[in-house]
Amino acid sequence: MKGALLLLSSVSVLLQGVGSCPEKCFCHPSSNSVDCSGRGLAETPSDLPPWTLTLFLQDNRIHWLPALAFRSIPLLTTLNLSNNSLSNVASNAFYGLWHLQVLNLSQNSLLSLESNLAHALPRLRELDVSSNSLSCLPTSLDEPWENLTVLNVQQNHLPHLKRALLESMPRLKLVLLKDNPWKCNCHLLGLKLWLERFTFEGGVTDGVVCGVPEPWNGKDLLSIPHELYQPCPLPPSLNEQPGSPSEEALKSPENNSGSRNPSECEVKPKPRPVNLRRAVATVVITGVVCGIVCLMMLAAAIYGCAYAAITARYQGRPLVSTGESEKMAGGKELMDRSPA
Repeated sequence: MKGALLLLSSVSVLLQGVGSCPEKCFCHPSSNSVDCSGRGLAETPSDLPPWTLTLFLQDNRIHWLPALAFRSIPLLTTLNLSNNSLSNVASNAFYGLWHLQVLNLSQNSLLSLESNLAHALPRLRELDVSSNSLSCLPTSLDEPWENLTVLNVQQNHLPHLKRALLESMPRLKLVLLKDNPWKCNCHLLGLKLWLERFTFEGGVTDGVVCGVPEPWNGKDLLSIPHELYQPCPLPPSLNEQPGSPSEEALKSPENNSGSRNPSECEVKPKPRPVNLRRAVATVVITGVVCGIVCLMMLAAAIYGCAYAAITARYQGRPLVSTGESEKMAGGKELMDRSPA
């Protein structure tokens, strides 16, 4: 009897949890969505139904995300946190959201992103962190972000973007970068080369418009010849630590105040790779020039052979025959004998 009562109590509690909906939110079981947008929330609801696939939390006053903030909704695929006051996100805030595909963090006050996002959100396809206060992104990720296809970092404070970070997102199709104070110096060469290859392979981007230096202000990064870039020089006071690569202490030529402490935001140039389009153009031009030279050499050889043959033919033939010579001599004598 007690066992039956315990089972009935457990079932009732379970049904209550499945059917519950947070106060100030609207739950739609038919679409597996929960709408908590514009409700003045200061934190994420804790009693979300576990069947939630889409969660709308935009237009609230949420200023931080604690660890495991969404552990009660592991099936979530779309999360909208735009237009809040987010400035602090715990490193494991999104842990457990293995099925999340769309994450919107735009119009917040985020200063940085964690490098373990790829591990926490392995199936993420779209990431929007536009209109924040990001001054740097991770130089690399803990592991490749295999499924990410859309990255939006518009309207932040990014002066540089690490090429290694973009290369860890092999399936990117759309990258939005405008309205950042890009410093088009040696640190941005890697981004330029990556964008050239990205657009050559069919990727779409809104471009990088340079903020500094002054001669390139307002110009598209892709329009600046990469021959004008040089590898960033090492600072004079650099003392390498054993086992650490020298690139970790590279600094911008605009900063002449001495060596800087390496940080996650600092950009270190890679060896300059070969530009595919320029290499193909060089091979084609070289082939055309070699072909023209070969044709000219062939024409010169034919002309030389013909000239030699004609010269040899006329060297063996006298210019005037013997009979004609005698006639000319006789005529000359008659002219000499004639009266003046």
